[in-house]
Parts: sequence; C-alpha cells; structure tokens
Amino acid sequence: MRKRTDCAATHESGRAPIFQFLRFGIVGALGLGWDTAAVYALRPLVGLGCAAIIAYFVAASSNWWCNRLWTFRNRGNRHHFLHQWARFMAGNTVGFCLNRGCVFVLFHLSATCRLYPVLALAAGALSGMTANFHISRKHVFQHARPDMTPPVASGTSSGDRPATMEPNGVPHLLGEKDKSP
Repeated sequence: MRKRTDCAATHESGRAPIFQFLRFGIVGALGLGWDTAAVYALRPLVGLGCAAIIAYFVAASSNWWCNRLWTFRNRGNRHHFLHQWARFMAGNTVGFCLNRGCVFVLFHLSATCRLYPVLALAAGALSGMTANFHISRKHVFQHARPDMTPPVASGTSSGDRPATMEPNGVPHLLGEKDKSP
C-alpha cells in the first residue's frame, strides 16, 4: 500500500475548499427550493414581503443543517448544534442583506418577479452565496482547535522567572508581581 506524501496531502487540502464550495452550491440549490416553496405557501397568508423574509429563515436553517451534515462534516462541529445554528444565522447576515436586498429590489422593479418570485429568489441566492460560503467556512464550521490549556513550564526561562504560555500561544514570563503569594 502506498503512503501519502506531504505533497499529496497538500494537494488534497488545496482542493478541499473547491469541493466544499461545490457542495455548498448544491445545498444552496436545495435551499432555493425550500425558499421558493415557503414563499409560495406563505404568500396568500402574509403577503409577498413577509413571506420572503420568513422563507429566508426556513431556507437558511435547512441549509445550515445540510451544510453541517454534508458540506462541512469534516471541519469538526465543535459547538452545540443550537449555538452553531445561531452562529450561522448571525454570520450570514451579510448574505441575508445581499440576498433579500436583491430580492426586494427585483420585486419593486419587476412585475414579472412579483408574479414569479422564484426569479427574484434565484438572483438573491446567487448574490449572497459567495459571502455566505466564506463566512460559514471561516467562522461557523471551523476546524477543531487543539486544547488551549497552557503547558507546564519545564525549568526556567529567564533567571528564576518560570515561563508559562498565554492562551494565544505566546510565552509569558512571570515576574515577582505576577506570582501568587
């Protein structure tokens, strides 16, 4: 059996974001379906504008779940799922503004988009997709971080002052005023 080289691992990790973006796009297409279904179902009850707002949260929640299970499944779901959902919704505020901003502009400017909301919804989904991907990848579905517990110092680093590590990994020299009595 052939061992993986560092070059092969680097090549695979370099392709990972591309495959994640493609999976994110497939989930986004499913989200467009959920978004559209919710708008068409809610429109007679609450009107087009309210239906578009509610439908965004239905689609975004469904997209978060699919991205958690499929797109970013290997990125270490470090947070409780409700905490991660809240991070996803908060993090994708930029995407929400781009998405629904585009949708409402098209509703305002185009009778065709008011008659066939799926057209505006598709344009909105495309306008927010790249921002949502980058925010989700960097801030919501993060790689698991190593334990941030400072290591025990072995020996001394400067005279009689023992060294400890700050949580950010920077060494900290304990002075006389820093020592506990």
